Order: sequence, then C-alpha cells, then structure tokens
Amino acid sequence: MARKTYKYHFKMGKKTLYSGITKDLEKRERELKQEFGEDGYIKQVGSATTMDEALVWESEQARWGNPTRMSLMGRSAK
Repeated sequence: MARKTYKYHFKMGKKTLYSGITKDLEKRERELKQEFGEDGYIKQVGSATTMDEALVWESEQARWGNPTRMSLMGRSAK
C-alpha cells in the first residue's frame, strides 16, 4: 500500500485544537486556519503512512480525548 496519508495536530501555540489525517497538509492547514484562526499551524506527526494506519491513529486520538473529526461527529450525534 502507498504511504500517502499524513497525521497531524493543528495547534495554536502549545495547545492542540484538532488532530486529523490528510493527503494534502498545505491545503488542510489553509482550511483549518479559516476555521480556527490564522495563528494556527499544522505539526506533522511521524511520517506519511497508509490510510488504514492513519485511520487507526485518528480513532486512538479520539479515544484519548483529542478533538478529531470522529469525536466531533460523536458529539453532534448525542
């Protein structure tokens, strides 16, 4: 499998506002800056990985209480 998926934390200062996965870090950073503010930045976590491995990592982040796409979807379902 191709390792073309990136894991990241979107941070403002030392605080992590969002953890996620993407195939395009620059595009995702632009999107998150529009949502959270221009002072935010992406910090890549590890190396590029497979989509399957990245999805496992993302679900772990949600379980640990970090804000992710998965944890935000869970909140809206309640």
